[in-house]
Amino acid sequence: MKKMTNYRWTICAILFFATTVNYLDRQVLSLLASGIQEEFHWTDDHYGTITAFFSLFYAVCMLFAGGFIDWIGTKKGFLWAIGIWSVGACLHAFCGIATAGIIEGSRFINFAESRTIIAGISNVALVANISMGLFMFARAVLALGEAGNFPAAIKTTAEYFPKKDRAFATSIFNSGATIGAMIAPVSVIPLAAAFGWEWAFLIIGFLGFIWMGFWVFMYKKPEEHPRVNQLELDHILSDKEPETIVSTTKIPFLQCFKYKQTWSFAIGKFMTDGVWWFFLFWMPKYLTDVCGLTNEIDRVLPLTILYTIVMISLYGGKLPTIIINKTGKDPYAARMQAMLIFAFFPLLALLAQPLGAYSYWFPVIIIGITGAAHQSWSANIYSTVSDMFPKSAIATIVGIGSMAGGLSSFIINKGSGMLFTYAGETNMTFMGFEGKPAGYFIIFCICAVAYLIGWGIMKGLVPGYRVVGN
Repeated sequence: MKKMTNYRWTICAILFFATTVNYLDRQVLSLLASGIQEEFHWTDDHYGTITAFFSLFYAVCMLFAGGFIDWIGTKKGFLWAIGIWSVGACLHAFCGIATAGIIEGSRFINFAESRTIIAGISNVALVANISMGLFMFARAVLALGEAGNFPAAIKTTAEYFPKKDRAFATSIFNSGATIGAMIAPVSVIPLAAAFGWEWAFLIIGFLGFIWMGFWVFMYKKPEEHPRVNQLELDHILSDKEPETIVSTTKIPFLQCFKYKQTWSFAIGKFMTDGVWWFFLFWMPKYLTDVCGLTNEIDRVLPLTILYTIVMISLYGGKLPTIIINKTGKDPYAARMQAMLIFAFFPLLALLAQPLGAYSYWFPVIIIGITGAAHQSWSANIYSTVSDMFPKSAIATIVGIGSMAGGLSSFIINKGSGMLFTYAGETNMTFMGFEGKPAGYFIIFCICAVAYLIGWGIMKGLVPGYRVVGN
């Protein structure tokens, strides 16, 4: 008897590697921020402005990235996305040279000479502002490309998996975000120590171009792929309920905003994405500014342990399938039940700062658990889109929701930078904490309750399973 092929899992693995590269590129700056800040005389407000700008530009790009992916197709769209973000990742390496070149004139300057020129300039504000602007440009190119990753990946998952398996498949490729963040400290920091921070950006950025070669030869739609046999294709198309709006029907962009399902997804992303991005961009600095780990090498082990804990989230995408099999609930009800469970774990963040007074390992472990809960939540909230929208609109809806998530990231990153600078300069006190620890405690409190609030709003907007068009 002929066996079913499993090529869909190969596609899932490719999506996993794309997401891993995505987060590797995104993490390089945050891991090297302390040294780069010192070289360019940045304050926390400068760094917060750069990360916030990335989030804002990413949010704007997400609004259009989904529609672009739906229009141009998954294969070409993903190639454009990763090609652009890889160029953006590499551009960071030349910000020092460009800063020195702008100040000195148009003559050629190399990596080593740029440091000498910058170090000899007494006007630190000029160096800080020029370099900040150049890094913001590089981050804009990075954001433009990275905006296409999740719309394309979710659309691919909808093409290759039936609804009941999509959350698990999403949790697998989405774990690439955790793996990327986990291996970044053990790769980026040693590269920077051995060759300089510029080469860390270049080497990590080049990985995206390698991925493009695999994507060109390995991706086709399942009904056209020679490595997908009829049994596997039947499994992929095995959903009991046909989509109300067929996949070939386009939903006009503005019409998407008429559906409560769109707003439910967008608000869920707005309430929670900023939490993950805050931890991603600020935990290395938290370990430096609050925990006293000023040496970059000393931060490698805590960050690696933190993101290893986050890997627990791989099982988060499996929970709805277990609920469906045991209770017979529809996919949306099972996902919402799972997301409610995950929403309680971030409450542990309330204890991160108080317990951090005893050992930095407490906040490392707590933030790791919170991160695992977020990634589990994320895998399931993405899958609610493919539950209720036709395949032709999935990337567009994911783009709209991810734009909302990017806006929340802009708010929390810019706000955090301003808060930490103010707290450090004024020795602000809050709930028994002083200075920057007080600022971090405030942000941790916001992160702790965001998921329960987000879940409540989502449930209020869409109480039960309802396919768009019904």
